Amino acid sequence: QARTDYRITPREVDVLTMLSKGLTYVEVADGLFISVKTLKKHIYNIYEKLHVDDKVEALNKFFGKY
Repeated sequence: QARTDYRITPREVDVLTMLSKGLTYVEVADGLFISVKTLKKHIYNIYEKLHVDDKVEALNKFFGKY
């Protein structure tokens, strides 16, 4: 399944990219000028779209290591 099949938004791609660099939730939120609460909502949506349960699974699946 290609990345485009997951319907990940550009903002969610930003979140995944920043998380893949090892940044904390606070660092990602600050970098995107959003609250940690909003970031967690993006992460929840990503997990739902990718059908995964955690960050490692999400990153592996999205970036093609799954």
